[in-house]
Amino acid sequence: MRRRKDKDISQEQATAIVKREAERITEQDVEKVIDKSEDIRRQFESEGPLGKFVDDCKLLIALVKDYWRGRYKEIPYWTIAAIVAALLYVLNPLDLIPDFIPGLGQIDDAAVVAACLLLVRKDLQKYKQWKIDNPE
Repeated sequence: MRRRKDKDISQEQATAIVKREAERITEQDVEKVIDKSEDIRRQFESEGPLGKFVDDCKLLIALVKDYWRGRYKEIPYWTIAAIVAALLYVLNPLDLIPDFIPGLGQIDDAAVVAACLLLVRKDLQKYKQWKIDNPE
């Protein structure tokens, strides 16, 4: 990925990242998100820009798991791919703004997650209602 000198990422750039990466998602990527779900969740639970998305993270991971296990299939695969792309972006420490840069490293991660949430909001709302109607 290309690095920007000003360490800022626009909503349009974040959306473009989600869309571009979603087109490349494979079954192995979905499995990686499931396998690394605790590591991903920890990224959101740390202090920083991702902290405001903790509940969203849990819902996104639950959706991917329910989809993969065949419990919830009423969703376009593109939505799953967009979610997986965003979660893998968060997991990658060497993305647009490397995560090891204190105070800045998660800014792009948060922007990508926000863009993903906007792109999949309708499908996410349907899943949220399904989850309420179908407790485990």
